[in-house]
Amino acid sequence: MNTAEIVAELNKQKPAFLDLLGGRIVAFDTKAHICTFEFCVPLDYCHSGNIVQGGFVTAMLDAAMAHAIFGVDSSIKRLSSLEISTRYEAATYGEQRLTVTGRIRKLTRAIAFLEGEIHDEQGKLTATAQSIAKIARSA
Repeated sequence: MNTAEIVAELNKQKPAFLDLLGGRIVAFDTKAHICTFEFCVPLDYCHSGNIVQGGFVTAMLDAAMAHAIFGVDSSIKRLSSLEISTRYEAATYGEQRLTVTGRIRKLTRAIAFLEGEIHDEQGKLTATAQSIAKIARSA
């Protein structure tokens, strides 16, 4: 499968709740195992006017990290987060284009170690995450 086909397939299978946050996969790097999303979070999911609620920040990071896995190994059917840690570097604002990347740091048969980042329209880093996830594969 080429990169465009991977992106199309991942977008077709992404959970519907990501649409609420204005999310779509825009790129996939098969060599570096990086999945790139763009999000444009509506003000409905913000507090204090236009700051994206922290749980949604983590959800965006988690989605990008998970899709990095799904894009490299079709035998992986589900991931269960065992641990996720989010670091908020700056406020993440709604109603702007956010670039969210997820990458595989290490992948074993049963466990994945993942990292993610959010950058705002100006390229400023607003949040990072690290995750450990249990892998469920098809029979």
